Amino acid sequence: MAKTNPFTFIQQVRSEASKVIWPTRRETVVTTIMVFLMVLVASIFFLVADQLMSWGVSLLLGLGN
Repeated sequence: MAKTNPFTFIQQVRSEASKVIWPTRRETVVTTIMVFLMVLVASIFFLVADQLMSWGVSLLLGLGN
């Protein structure tokens, strides 16, 4: 790989950074809300699954009253 001088490197970095499309504030807020909703849905799902498995194991082992 050929070495580039620091000035050329900085120009290349600035050129690539200008190509980045940053999300708007609205996109960031909507995405954040969606992440929190998905975390909530996943946590409820795993809570229910854990409770059902716990109940099933208790029933199988005869520990459920």
